[in-house]
Amino acid sequence: MKEDFINEVMEGMLPNLDNMQMTQLKRALGQVLSHYDLRESSQGRSESNSSALLDRFIAAKRIEGCSEKTLDYYQNTINAMLSTLGKHTCRITTEDLRMYLTEYQEEHGSSRITIDNIRRILSSFFSWLEDEDYIVKSPVRRIHKVKTASSIKETYSDEDLENMRDNCTELRDLAMIDMLASTGMRVGEMVLLNREDIDFSERECVVFGKGDKERMVYFDARTKLHLQEYLKRRSDDNPALFVTLRTPYERIKIGGIENRLREMGKRLEINKVHPHKFRRTLATMAIDKGMPIEQLQQLLGHQRIDTTLQYAMVKQSNVKTAHRKYIG
Repeated sequence: MKEDFINEVMEGMLPNLDNMQMTQLKRALGQVLSHYDLRESSQGRSESNSSALLDRFIAAKRIEGCSEKTLDYYQNTINAMLSTLGKHTCRITTEDLRMYLTEYQEEHGSSRITIDNIRRILSSFFSWLEDEDYIVKSPVRRIHKVKTASSIKETYSDEDLENMRDNCTELRDLAMIDMLASTGMRVGEMVLLNREDIDFSERECVVFGKGDKERMVYFDARTKLHLQEYLKRRSDDNPALFVTLRTPYERIKIGGIENRLREMGKRLEINKVHPHKFRRTLATMAIDKGMPIEQLQQLLGHQRIDTTLQYAMVKQSNVKTAHRKYIG
C-alpha cells in the first residue's frame, strides 16, 4: 500500500521535477511513511474502479462512431489485460504492460501483428484516461510500435478474373464476382444491399461502411448487364440483392460467399480466392492506372490514407517502366 501511495505521488509530480529531485522525493516519502500504517478505504475508488473506467471509455468510442464489432474487440482486449494484471487501472505501469505483452505472445504464440494490435488498443485506452485526467501519463507512451515484416499481398491477375467469370455455374455467382471486382466494396457491405439500392441508369449504389458511414460506389457496364440478367431470372420476392440458390431464398451471408469463392478457387487452382482480394486488386489497378490516391481513399471508404496505401500494391513491372521513363 505504501509503495502504491509513493508511486502515485511520484507520478503526479513527474511533470514538475527532474530526475534528481524525483529520487530525493521518493527517498523522503519512504522515510516519512515508514512511521505510518496506511490502509486503503474500501470506498476509496468506488467511483473510478477499472470496470467503470472501461465502460466510460467504450461509451466514448461508441459516440465517436465505432461499430459494435470494434467495441467488443476493444472491451475484450482491455478486459483480458486488466484480469491478468489484477491491478487498478491507475496503478498499471509501463513495465506491467511490457511483461503482459511478452507473456501473452509466448502463451498464445501470437504474431507480431497481433501483439501490435493489442498495443494500439491499450494505447487508445490509456491515452483516453490521460486526456480525461484519470492518470497523469499513459504507460503505453514508452512502448513503441512492434516492427512487423512487410509482405506484398497477392492480387488477382486479369487471367484469374476471366477464368472465374468463364467458369461460373450460376448467374448469381457471376454477378457477385463482377460486383466485388468493379466496385471494390467490402463483402459485408455487399450482403446488406437491396435491389432498390441499385441505380442502373447511373451504375452506382450507396453502401454502409464501417461505423455505418454511407458512401457511393460505382460499377461497370458488364456488371450492370449481369446483375440485371440475374435479377430478371429470380422468382422470389426477397428485397435482398443477392440470395441463396435454394428455397426459401434468404439473404446470402458473408460465410456463404466466402465458401463459394473458396470452392471455385480450389476447382480452378487459383491461389487464395476470397472476397477481400477483389478489393485489393481494384485498389492496385486504380493506382497503376494513375487514379489519385485521395479519390481511391474515398471510393474504398478509408478514414486514413495510410490504409489506402497499404491496400494498393504497385506492380513491380510498372516500377521498372517508371524508372526507365524518369531515371534510366
